Amino acid sequence: MTPGLVNTHHHLYQTLTRAVPGGQDALLFGWLQTLYPIWAKFGPEEMRVSALVGLAELALSGCTLTSDHLYLFPNGARLDDTIEAAGEIGLRFHPTRGAMSIGESAGGLPPDSLVEREAAILEDCIRVVDRFHDARPGAMVRVGLAPCSPFSVSRDLMRDAAVLARDKGVMLHTHLAENDEDIAYSLEKFGCRPGQYAEDLGWTGDDVWHAHCVKLDAGEMDLFARSGTGVAHCPCSNCRLGSGIAPVRAMRDRGVKVGLGVDGSASNDAGNLVAEARQAMLLQRVANGADAMSAREALEIATLGGARVLGRDDCGSLEVGKRADIAVWDVSGVESAGSWDPVALLLAGPTRVRDLFVEGRRVVASGQVVTIDLPRVVERQNQLARRLMV
Repeated sequence: MTPGLVNTHHHLYQTLTRAVPGGQDALLFGWLQTLYPIWAKFGPEEMRVSALVGLAELALSGCTLTSDHLYLFPNGARLDDTIEAAGEIGLRFHPTRGAMSIGESAGGLPPDSLVEREAAILEDCIRVVDRFHDARPGAMVRVGLAPCSPFSVSRDLMRDAAVLARDKGVMLHTHLAENDEDIAYSLEKFGCRPGQYAEDLGWTGDDVWHAHCVKLDAGEMDLFARSGTGVAHCPCSNCRLGSGIAPVRAMRDRGVKVGLGVDGSASNDAGNLVAEARQAMLLQRVANGADAMSAREALEIATLGGARVLGRDDCGSLEVGKRADIAVWDVSGVESAGSWDPVALLLAGPTRVRDLFVEGRRVVASGQVVTIDLPRVVERQNQLARRLMV
């Protein structure tokens, strides 16, 4: 038995675009440019069904609390679609209202068809926070604001989102320092590194967490530690896109808050938090030696670390007074035979949860999601994916 795992970065809609051939061997920017035209075909049903699939996959890997970064809203899609899906599944949910406002014609990366007017973005941010955000202890839904990245929104939107988030008492999230292309873009367009850009616009503090941070330098790590800024470490996606190995050992040693994120299934091709924890442990050992990260530390990052990044002092550990978010694991199978250390065994993989409880409610029983008709959802997901391939 462990605390429920915590996922600090995801793009649930991407479960509809796993293993797309054109993006399989591309770096970040090329990968995005391959997928943007496909995502432009999405609508409300695609958002809801893909979220159900992604949330079920997380639940089966022991996740009880997840964030999601949704930053495109084509054809009437809304953040509401994913929030509805999370309510059906029963996971604790931190959706973030993302956005892209600078298209190709203005020097940004996304096509103009996927960007929004900044006034409309801020208006909808207010709407979703007022409608869905719950600041109370034990909340099942907490909304954050999340302009997509420095290469797809303006300085003004970054600054205005930070002001609005603090006025509303919600958290801030974005992608930062993901790879060498990202650093080069920041230096060329802004004349500074991503950490300085974030600090200048109000994007550091204990109410902020950044995804990836693969290329943070020592000064940026110290800035994050001083300010309480969190990091969502996404090792599988970073490997898949060839972005590099995030300096998690150095971050942790400096006192930076670090959680795990599976990232989107178009860049990870999966959404298994146990696999993510194992990959995090292995990569730090590759980079820093065999004693750089233990299985217990990786599990801590996947639970309490993630809860701290998301500002949840009521989740992440099994203690009196915390929420009843619990994962029960089956260690009776052939892959477990002969094990001496149950924690190390958990990260040996592949591992699937036996039972999962969120706020005391059973979401997984005997290895099956019991809150939705998952086979029917998977069938519809595959139908939608085939339609997108045309």
